[in-house]
Order: sequence, then C-alpha cells, then structure tokens
Amino acid sequence: MTRPLVIAPSMLAADFARLGEEISAVDRAGADWIHLDVMDGHFVPNISFGPDVIRAMRKHTKKFFDVHLMIAPVDPYLAAFADAGADLISVHAEAGPHLHRTLQAIRALGKQAGVVINPGTHESVIEPVLGMVDLVLLMTVNPGFGGQAFIDDVVEKTRRVRRMIGDRPIRLEIDGGITPETAPLVAAAGADTLVAGSAVFKAGNEEGYARNIAAIRAAAEDARAAA
Repeated sequence: MTRPLVIAPSMLAADFARLGEEISAVDRAGADWIHLDVMDGHFVPNISFGPDVIRAMRKHTKKFFDVHLMIAPVDPYLAAFADAGADLISVHAEAGPHLHRTLQAIRALGKQAGVVINPGTHESVIEPVLGMVDLVLLMTVNPGFGGQAFIDDVVEKTRRVRRMIGDRPIRLEIDGGITPETAPLVAAAGADTLVAGSAVFKAGNEEGYARNIAAIRAAAEDARAAA
C-alpha cells in the first residue's frame, strides 16, 4: 500500500523562546504533522519538554500531533500526554518490559499508537505488536539530541521493516538526520513519514521553513516514484 508522504517537522529544533510563533510558522510553511520529541534525561541524555508545553503548543495549530516519548517509565505519563493534545503517541520498545500493555493503554485513551526502535535494536522486537500499531518509527540517529548525522545502516533496516509491515495500514516513519540528501534513501526503501528538525528550522524564518520542507518533500517524492 502506497501512502501519501508526510513531512513532520520536529519542534525540538525550533526556538524554544518562541514556540507558539514557531509552530504557527511551520504549519503555514507546509508541515503535514508536528513531531514532538519528549526526553526525560534518563532514557535519553537530554531533557526537552512535557505535557504542559505540548498543551500550550496545541493552541497554535490544528495539525496532527505526533508525540514521540523518549522516557522511561512511560506508562504513568500516557494519560497526561493524551490529555495535552497528542493524536499519536509513540513509545520505545526499549523503554519498558511490557510493550504490548503500553500500546493497549494508548489505544484505551483513544489515541493512535506507535512503536519506536533505536539504531542498535533489531526489528524483530516489533513483529509481535504490529497488529496493535498505526506507526513504526525507526531512529536513524541515537536518540537524545538533534542535529546528529544520519546512520546509513538503517536504510536496509527500513527495507526489512517495510516488508514486515506488508499491506497493513501502518505508517513507516524515520527520525534523525533527515535532509534533502538522506530523505530519498529512506523514501526509496519504503518510508512514508519523515521527521526533520534541523534541516527545516535552520532557516530561522517561515519562508525558509517552507523552502526546506518543499526540498525534502520533492527529493523524497522523486525517490518514491523511481523506486
């Protein structure tokens, strides 16, 4: 199943002093989704923002909120992120011992559910839960910081996961080091949802955000068409 390409700018790369303005600008600039990276300083070596900040951002856009939880434990906080305005909540397979139960809890909150794996995690860990998820997210950097270099080995993993997904209605998302140069690699391998942080927000203004989103989209669409 070929799904429409989604570009999801990551607010982790935005100017935190102007989050309301930044989210409105990237919305107008052509973002399909808004990607929200939540980091706890424990599961990953950085701290970003929590549900109160997401609730504040929610007021500035109606776009789909793609909330990526890089926290452990995760279960006690699911309801708070759901209440804050998340549309989809993704959790790491590595973050806890009961992935199936966590995904059940997300669904019970009325939200879409996603599962995430780090570059060093084999994709076999997600196979038992594919029937429960709306999205699989593959990290192409080690999570914790924006602006990292793309890990090329994940391109072949993307192909393998696309085959695992088959014709299920599951999005395949890539997060980390996405640029107009790397987007075609994963798009050709089967990814249909691309998170881009620094590559979008480095422009510093709405016109630049639109230009950068368009460049990533065009490069990925060309690669999909040629694949």
